[in-house]
Amino acid sequence: MKEILLRMVLGGSLVSAFAALGDIFKPKRFAGLFGAAPSVALATLALTADTQGKLYASIEARSMVGGAIAFFVYSSCVCGLLFRYKWPALLVTLLLIPVWIVTAFGIWLAFLR
Repeated sequence: MKEILLRMVLGGSLVSAFAALGDIFKPKRFAGLFGAAPSVALATLALTADTQGKLYASIEARSMVGGAIAFFVYSSCVCGLLFRYKWPALLVTLLLIPVWIVTAFGIWLAFLR
């Protein structure tokens, strides 16, 4: 119960801090972007380091970086197709999920194993 409460307080604080940071930038869409992934990742890493140790948390952090790189590649490909060909967003995002999977597993095989 103590860990759940700690997750709620830490996660909520970080989400609020990143949302406030996102509110500073224009357009306001960045508030949601800043409020989600970075705050959840930091809260997870802090709790993982506390419960599992720093070595385990460093491995998790490395995996998060690999996933972020794969997501960047996927997002860049999606944006490129959407802007160039004006295809429906749902179609493009679904068709390019294999790009994310191949990139993520490629990074994992090359660097994170």
